[in-house]
Amino acid sequence: MTRRACSAKPAPPRAPRPEFLKARSAGRIIGSELKVSNGQPQVFVVGESPNQRRIAFRRRAPVRTGSPGVVWLSGYRSDMDSTKATALDAEAGRRGLGLLRFDYSGHGRSEGRLEDGTISRWLEEVLALVRAETEGPQIVVGSSMGGYLALLAGRALDEAGETARIKGLILIAPAVDFTEALIWAKAPDEARRAIMEKGEWRRPSAYSSEPDCFTRALIEDGRKHLLLGGMIRTRAPTVVLQGMRDEDVPFSHALALMQRLGGDPATLTLIKDGDHRLSRPQDLQLLFDALGRMT
Repeated sequence: MTRRACSAKPAPPRAPRPEFLKARSAGRIIGSELKVSNGQPQVFVVGESPNQRRIAFRRRAPVRTGSPGVVWLSGYRSDMDSTKATALDAEAGRRGLGLLRFDYSGHGRSEGRLEDGTISRWLEEVLALVRAETEGPQIVVGSSMGGYLALLAGRALDEAGETARIKGLILIAPAVDFTEALIWAKAPDEARRAIMEKGEWRRPSAYSSEPDCFTRALIEDGRKHLLLGGMIRTRAPTVVLQGMRDEDVPFSHALALMQRLGGDPATLTLIKDGDHRLSRPQDLQLLFDALGRMT
């Protein structure tokens, strides 16, 4: 579940002098927010006080109308400037497609603490940004936790009568139900006690010098969003890319997901020597090929 620093985030690098623009929150004007030129992200405000948070995002405008847009959803502790995210943005540019990418609260350049994050909170941010900052059908590309959020967002949009917003899904090592199936179910007894009694469990990370941290709120909230207990309807073509050397999301997890995808076209590509990142040139080419087929 692609990870980066867990504790309080360092301050972002000093940006050029900002200009003030009207920013939207859940589709309405709420006041002045920062927009910085020269590729710096814009800011979108999600939620109501006291849970309001400023979400940093980047949006590439499409070259032509009529083509689907692309939405990138990062993994846990990753961000919108990761290798895959920037490579996908460049590929969208080459194809003339619009692309939206952003940092969840507690990640990257967005406000908040990672320790306050839950699936409900991050899903709210995904839906708010998709609704406010995209137009027309979108191909949603999600990596690890982002793949899980892509499925949850698709279900929420379908239930709201907005099925047409999703043109297709590309899921990279999708960590579906990860809070329950990949964290809680595999945690040793002492880790479970730490989560329940102390409110969090920290473990060494393979991707950062800072440990991972999983909170009781994250685990308990995740149980409201489990998908693998029943059939999953995406209402759109779905492509799953999965490495067979993935130590975070085993390929058996992708197989279990495929068994639950019902009624919609779905394909699974297993990369024999692929790890969890799937960010090598040959892995990225598989992503680009899938994007080409969907557009």
